[in-house]
Amino acid sequence: MGLYINTNVASLNAQRNLTGASANLGRSFERLSSGLRINSAKDDSAGLSIASRFTSQIRGINQAIRNTNDGVSLAQTAEGALQESQNILQRVRELAVQAANDTNSTSDRSSIQSEVNQLVDELDRIATSTQFNGSRILDGSFLGAQFHVGANARETITVNVQDSRSTALGRQSRNDGVSSNLTNDSLAEGQVNINGVSIRGTVDADDGVSTSLNANSAIAKAAAINDSSKFTNVKAIANKAVDDNNDAITSGTLNSTDFIQINGETITGAVIQNNDADDTLVNAINARSAETGVIASLDADNALVLTANDGRNIEVVAAGNGGAITGLNGGIAGTQVFGGSLTLQSEEGITLTLGQAGTADSIGLGTDSGTTVFGVNSQFSVRNIDVSTREGANLAIDIADVAIGQVSSIRGSLGAVQNRLESTVNNLSATSENLSAARSRIQDADFASETAAFTRNQIIQQAGISVLAQANQQPQVALSLLG
Repeated sequence: MGLYINTNVASLNAQRNLTGASANLGRSFERLSSGLRINSAKDDSAGLSIASRFTSQIRGINQAIRNTNDGVSLAQTAEGALQESQNILQRVRELAVQAANDTNSTSDRSSIQSEVNQLVDELDRIATSTQFNGSRILDGSFLGAQFHVGANARETITVNVQDSRSTALGRQSRNDGVSSNLTNDSLAEGQVNINGVSIRGTVDADDGVSTSLNANSAIAKAAAINDSSKFTNVKAIANKAVDDNNDAITSGTLNSTDFIQINGETITGAVIQNNDADDTLVNAINARSAETGVIASLDADNALVLTANDGRNIEVVAAGNGGAITGLNGGIAGTQVFGGSLTLQSEEGITLTLGQAGTADSIGLGTDSGTTVFGVNSQFSVRNIDVSTREGANLAIDIADVAIGQVSSIRGSLGAVQNRLESTVNNLSATSENLSAARSRIQDADFASETAAFTRNQIIQQAGISVLAQANQQPQVALSLLG
């Protein structure tokens, strides 16, 4: 190796290596101080691009978690208010049951109605004043709301909170039928079609309480219709059966030849006055109510009225020609069976198709053959509850039952939304965690390896400084040759 003074190759080499060591040490300083392996695009351009996409996804997911938690809070707010609405409706129903009792005077029912009115007003106040972040959520306006629960566009959950004001609750389609004198009128397969669903035929097993023509009873027909309720959204109710076709009661004695038989139970051994002035006949019949399921009373014309409140058939046999039987024969010739009527209820419309003439009478629906459509009627709403009469109170019970079911349905939907949103939060949290871990593996500095590299670069730098100092002294050797 030659000896030169114009060019110190060793010094240049040492400078180059020292510069590289200093640059490497600077990178180690940067990574250790920032905690990042990628501090600029030059560190890893592909890795920076991937990490950037991960960051967008993670930040979007974290915001979606906050959005979802807001949705949970909204659902909890609405559900809490509806719980109190349901308590109010339960109280309204309780008052309606109280008002349905004829031990109440007109004044009593008026007082009950006053409380009902106050409760209905409070129901409306809850529905119109319950808000979340300024939005009313129970007045029917919170429909089609979109909860954005994802990091990307259009990742939403649609939420509908139905109207819980008194004018909306309890609304239903309703067809109140008429009682009928039953002959051979069981319900045949396909004879009735409700909302496009064919109703099955009735069988004796559908009615376990009537003593004759069981398959013909209102109970059996309600059972057949209700078997398809999950498809039709229509509920059938068997109304009370009533025999009110009798003439005024005349005097006489019920004995072994002149007797009345009701649902298989013989009524005899009673001495009856004209118009049953001392209620002997009524009391004799009512003494067997536990066996017959039938209650007797007198109407304004002193004619006998028989009622089966559970809708079972009333089979009446009037035998003999005595005076006690004469008044009954105006409505009863030999053996007669009287059936109850049906009431159809639905929160939606009812399309009723009867397959043949006479079907309406045979099933006690009080409508003609062909197709009849019953729309939802606002008359049957909580706002219009009137318990000032027994009939109004009984209707109020039905309306309250529907309203309670509607509120329960809304609460159930909100509960399902809460559960779904909480599951969404759990899923988003797990996704955010996994994406953060993936980004960390790409972007974050490994302190173990970086501190090792830092120490190595420090040593190399120190060695480079020492070597450069020595290399810079090399040209002075040439001076000794001149000496």
